Amino acid sequence: MKLTRRIFVQLVGSAAFIASSPLLKAQGLSVKRLPLPCSPSQGKWIGTTCQGCTQYCAIEIFNQNGRATRVRGNQNSKGNHGFCCPRGHLIPQENYDPDRIKQPLKRTNPQKGRGVDPKWVPISWDEALDIVADKMIELRNSGEPERLLYLKGRYGNTSHGLLYGTLTKVYGSPNNFSTSALCAETEKMGPGYTQGLFSYRDYDLGNTKCVVFWGTDPFSSNRQVPNVISKLGVLQKNGTLITVDPRLSTAAAKSKEWLPILPGTDGALANAIAHVLLTEGLWHKEFVGDFENGKNLFVSGKTVDPALFKENNTLGLVTYWNEEAKDWTPERAAKECRLDAEQIKRVARTLGKAAPNVIVWMGPGVCMNPRGTYTAMVVHALNGILGSVDNVGGTHDPAKSLKDSYPSADKYVDELAKSHGKGKKIDGRGDKEMPAAMKAKLGSGVVTNNIANYMLSHPDFVKIMISSWTNTPFAAADGKRWEKALANVPFFVHMVPFPSEMTQFADIVLPSTFNAAEGMGTVTGFGSMQCTRGLQYSSRPATESGMLNRKRMKLHGSWLRSWLRKDGRLC
Repeated sequence: MKLTRRIFVQLVGSAAFIASSPLLKAQGLSVKRLPLPCSPSQGKWIGTTCQGCTQYCAIEIFNQNGRATRVRGNQNSKGNHGFCCPRGHLIPQENYDPDRIKQPLKRTNPQKGRGVDPKWVPISWDEALDIVADKMIELRNSGEPERLLYLKGRYGNTSHGLLYGTLTKVYGSPNNFSTSALCAETEKMGPGYTQGLFSYRDYDLGNTKCVVFWGTDPFSSNRQVPNVISKLGVLQKNGTLITVDPRLSTAAAKSKEWLPILPGTDGALANAIAHVLLTEGLWHKEFVGDFENGKNLFVSGKTVDPALFKENNTLGLVTYWNEEAKDWTPERAAKECRLDAEQIKRVARTLGKAAPNVIVWMGPGVCMNPRGTYTAMVVHALNGILGSVDNVGGTHDPAKSLKDSYPSADKYVDELAKSHGKGKKIDGRGDKEMPAAMKAKLGSGVVTNNIANYMLSHPDFVKIMISSWTNTPFAAADGKRWEKALANVPFFVHMVPFPSEMTQFADIVLPSTFNAAEGMGTVTGFGSMQCTRGLQYSSRPATESGMLNRKRMKLHGSWLRSWLRKDGRLC
């Protein structure tokens, strides 16, 4: 008899059925396999931080004879409750991967391009650092420090605080950039422009009555995976789970309501939810404010005199209504989003009933599209209308207690650095072509892909490029433009743990630390600060809470207007 895959599966299944037969068990013929006896493992758990995502969970690594063998969440952590997701468990495999770059490499083939063999030769650290330092000093002595470009990707404190911040400042180049526009910039700009919080958010899941997972699936990926999974039972018992996502994600499968929205129409849905909240008087009046006579004047399609509404902790709610929300009925949004109008109403009423103990958890799926900043603003603004910002069971600023761990480098900045370091950045932020770029006061506002565009249009500008933990030819849209731009850079230093598509263009490759191997990266990670002190949430009324008492929640219509693409679809 020829053994085929089908026959093999049938034989295995039959054997498993026979082994589990009650008759055989009764006769003692089915023996349960017992674990082999072993002694307790000898080693030490060492606390550090996982950098697999932007939560930076506090973790512990089991050290046996100087080698990392196991990973678990920090047992004192109130952020991950002693657990970590698969990214943390993969740290030993990553750390000891045979393909890791273990010593500096020098390019010997001057030709650069996709698929061109760099003909690496290994060199010592002293030689590699001397080459890089000599090139940098030569460029600075020529009076052109602005022609040094530094680009950071995933980062810890060394790459962010020292290279991105201190090095470029002391050197005198304004051209220090992150790749965050490829992943999180627009997500941060939403709360940045409305709440004044240019950052990720944390959430009081233990006390919430309703959570909307909007364009995110924290049961599976960035951020707070262990925390969300551990809170699932509490969430389902005490509150309502809602998911807005085109795909049936893990979050959607666990939710009471799933809105399979048409990608790129999130702004329409958010406006429609706001429309229902306002017309039915479901906004959180203690936080937002109310009409002076107590009568709800938000009537579909009709404008409201701003003088008749007294706001407490928001700014521009009536303007937002007049310019945008008044016309976004659930019926109109349903056609745009390909959803059911009655479901939109039902979801909005659920949110209003749960306010202010409600979370609108906005993820990158909301805004990773053209004009995504505006969409992020209107979605996050729902937290303001519902009064959940910085409140019990709502959204929170995870970085309030975090401070930069490095001292100021101002005394090392000479006149050359001062005069050249304040020049215009080559990513074009603030130009007429980039009007949505955020002021540096609230966030970086980087336009990552425009860096490559500038390098292609000005091929002689960048003389030295240093980049850490990046792979833009792979991660960026139309990565070929980065390949062409990198091929023109006279001297490129790539700092990475593993070779990549970007590495093939480098002149010097420096092995970098990563993840938990970078000890200094643990200093100010969000999750790494949530160990023994735990998550401290405010129990004060929303009108007295933190950020919004100092800086009002901006709901101005001109900022939250839904913008149209040329084909008429919302983005």
